[in-house]
Amino acid sequence: MTLIHSTAIVDPQAELDPTVSVGPYAVIGPHVRVGAGTTIGAHCVIEGRTTIGRDNRIFQFASLGAVPQDKKYAGEPTRLVIGDRNVIREFCTFNIGVPGAGGVTRVGNDNWIMAYTHIAHDCRVDDHTTLANNTTLAGHVHLADWVTVGGLTGIHQFVSVGAHAMLGFASAVTQDVPPFMLVDGNPLAVRGFNVVGLRRREFSPARIAAVKQMHRLLYRQGKTLDEARAAIEALAAETPESAPDVALMSEFLAGATRGIAR
Repeated sequence: MTLIHSTAIVDPQAELDPTVSVGPYAVIGPHVRVGAGTTIGAHCVIEGRTTIGRDNRIFQFASLGAVPQDKKYAGEPTRLVIGDRNVIREFCTFNIGVPGAGGVTRVGNDNWIMAYTHIAHDCRVDDHTTLANNTTLAGHVHLADWVTVGGLTGIHQFVSVGAHAMLGFASAVTQDVPPFMLVDGNPLAVRGFNVVGLRRREFSPARIAAVKQMHRLLYRQGKTLDEARAAIEALAAETPESAPDVALMSEFLAGATRGIAR
């Protein structure tokens, strides 16, 4: 029994593993590559230079690999790369990149991406993220591992969101969000740290206590950012178990380009 529905249009040059399933009226372009076990729902359009890994589930009406919504784009051979085991729900739109900025939009592995999410050109979404309905990522956004984004949230171009951060419902995210933080609102405000998420990921009490102290140093003690960074770096010696978490925060703060949410 064929896994490609008779009404689907699959370009002969497309490379689909024999185990890929394609639903009714889907359209797949010539430069598309799809790995084993991936299912593509009815009426999906997958075009451009798009590479999709293994065991993804792409629901009906998704649009992947369309040209970017950028007036500078002039048909260059940029790409969209999607990893493994992602769930991509209805009406999601992922665009290819633009030249001069890497030219690649990347989605990693094991992400849960809900309906109407838009991932613009040259974004990078790492692993294990959850993007609720109507999440909108402008160009060049970076979401690190385990980020959770509430529905109807918009993220400004070039913003970075650190690992394990949580962005609340209907937030306007215009500055970088440090790892572990819990933010929401318009204007955006830091409400605390993502203690529920850390417990679910089996962070030890010592690691959670160190994250709590990093939150205090950044937001509760009236320190300048440089003072807070120095105090955070000293935590690694006090709690060796938290050293990787401290390093993650220190590296993020050193690389922040849009100022951090405060």
